[in-house]
Amino acid sequence: MDNKSILITGCSSGIGEYVAEALWQRGYRVFATARKPEDVEALKTTGLNALQLDLDDSESINRAVDEVLSQTGGTLYALFNNGAYGQTGAIEDLSRDAWRKQFETNLFGTIELTNRIIPVMRKQGYGRIIQNSSVLGYIALAFRGPYNASKYALEGMSDTLRLELNGSNIFVSLIEPGPIESRFRANAYKAFQKHIDKENSFHRDKYRVMETRLQKEGPVVPFTLPPSAVLDKVIHALESKRPKNHYPVTFPAHLFAWCRRLLPSRWLDRILLKV
Repeated sequence: MDNKSILITGCSSGIGEYVAEALWQRGYRVFATARKPEDVEALKTTGLNALQLDLDDSESINRAVDEVLSQTGGTLYALFNNGAYGQTGAIEDLSRDAWRKQFETNLFGTIELTNRIIPVMRKQGYGRIIQNSSVLGYIALAFRGPYNASKYALEGMSDTLRLELNGSNIFVSLIEPGPIESRFRANAYKAFQKHIDKENSFHRDKYRVMETRLQKEGPVVPFTLPPSAVLDKVIHALESKRPKNHYPVTFPAHLFAWCRRLLPSRWLDRILLKV
């Protein structure tokens, strides 16, 4: 790929790690980032050019971008905003602080990082911005309120940004995965334990069932796919002359995109309550 450069967030595991390694093997100049220093060191052992980037920290964002641009001579072909986590729990049980933390990582940090990169892409006259959203960016599931809301917001921001960048030769694409093999559930369980007082909740019985699911090893949702399914969409968004605006991934993502367009909202609610 003529050594095209790409900055990827959230590479400690799952989609980010897989896509970073695969694009590096494909010939891209990959800058793989992670929040924790120990994860950065682990990425370096694989041969990747890894940097520390914490989406909750403006200084960390700026340091990472400055380092990338110093290595590339001030250019960057693509940005893959993948870093995120899922806060589970009922809306009535989640504090303002829990909501703030979810949005700092999943939305505000992503916007700040993107805004550092847009002037670079405008100056060079091209670029690709790829946002890793979710099927929960266009349909909602109970007990996923902060994550749902953050991904809905990411979708709205990205659709707006695409309109604002029209004619700039900078393309914005949304990847919308359904269930993908990753450490997502394990990280969601940590966030659940931190912010939910389950024993004093109206929903404590449902939380016990939720905890069992979050702690289970291996796929627990039908149609779960490996991260390679996301890689295919990322490659198309990077290399197509006309990248798509939206890339659903997995059968549930395609199914619910169709349901949302065609079904009355009450019918859709009935389906989602059974998921």
